[in-house]
Amino acid sequence: MTQATITEITRPLEILNARLLDRESLWRISIDAEGMISAIHPMSDTALEAVSLDVAGDWITLGGIDLQINGALGLAFPDVEPQHLPLLQEICTFLYTQGVDGFLPTLVTTSVEKIARSLSVFAEFQPTQGASVLGVHLEGPFLNRAKRGAHPEEYLLPLTVDNVKRVLGDYASLVKVITLAPELDTTGKVIPYLRSLGITVSLGHSLANAEQAQTAFTQGATMVTHAFNAMPSLHHREPGLLGTAIANPNVQCGLIADGQHVNPIMVDLLLRASHYEQGLFLVSDALAPLGLPDGVYPWDSRQIEIQQGTARLRDRTLAGTTLPLLVGAQNLVKWGICPAPSAIALATSAPRRAIGLPDLAPHQPASLLQWHLEGSTLTFKRVLL
Repeated sequence: MTQATITEITRPLEILNARLLDRESLWRISIDAEGMISAIHPMSDTALEAVSLDVAGDWITLGGIDLQINGALGLAFPDVEPQHLPLLQEICTFLYTQGVDGFLPTLVTTSVEKIARSLSVFAEFQPTQGASVLGVHLEGPFLNRAKRGAHPEEYLLPLTVDNVKRVLGDYASLVKVITLAPELDTTGKVIPYLRSLGITVSLGHSLANAEQAQTAFTQGATMVTHAFNAMPSLHHREPGLLGTAIANPNVQCGLIADGQHVNPIMVDLLLRASHYEQGLFLVSDALAPLGLPDGVYPWDSRQIEIQQGTARLRDRTLAGTTLPLLVGAQNLVKWGICPAPSAIALATSAPRRAIGLPDLAPHQPASLLQWHLEGSTLTFKRVLL
């Protein structure tokens, strides 16, 4: 597991000779005494008098954003209760050391009562340091039974506006993303209703055909949950949900780049077809044992076994990972299938774009990572202001 090392810097600061993901040549980033980015200049401009950090052509980015993470340090997010607030703070601190600036705690399918309890805790929680909680991702309970994967069947619900209102309760403003199977909506009203609440709709755990997927995208769905997993495979006569998503420039697909959920050859094809960070973003899909050693752990009423970062139910059903988000970016470079700038963007700028967050720019907090490439090894460290 890779952990971000930390470079401590006095403010204000001039970062010199930085490469940026969206610009050519080298740049100078000015950071003020409050830790905000005040300006970004070409290196040819005269530098201001300030403490400087010469990164010698390394990339400088904001930290990662994880839009699908199910737990960490032994706590599954659907199980949170008020007494877990201190542990939630520990998780935020831990994720920050892993290079993550913000995340959507993901609630997998469970009872409506447990969802409501978890949402109430996250509504109360305000981290004092570390990674920010950006809202909540509901992965279910509106999933196709035939593609439920590790989601417990007994808690799946029909996809209706009334059931959506029941699940959201008083916390619609807290939910930022919801994963659903669009073919379950026989009325065509659910996605427009969710979009009217400002909730991003992601399609997943689904048997949707191309026509059903296209209808969902026309209605306002803009994401796909863990591409290739819990959906039909690509087929030359049946493009299905994933093929339709790849062909749509307004849709971004989440990808688990652990080498187990999707074979690296298929990852390579998906990267090329989706124009890299234009149509994809990385997620960890990490479970509660993230940050803990391999072993057997409880997971709702069942158990999962963790081996080398891969989580499976006892029947060997793939359930998730325990690898941090930025390991996915490092894997893409290590496998030789992705240029370093695109791999970095897939974990930093692409997920920001997926939920409408600003990227590296003046007037943004300087929560920065410095990325270095040596051969096929991509490393990162935090610049702590």
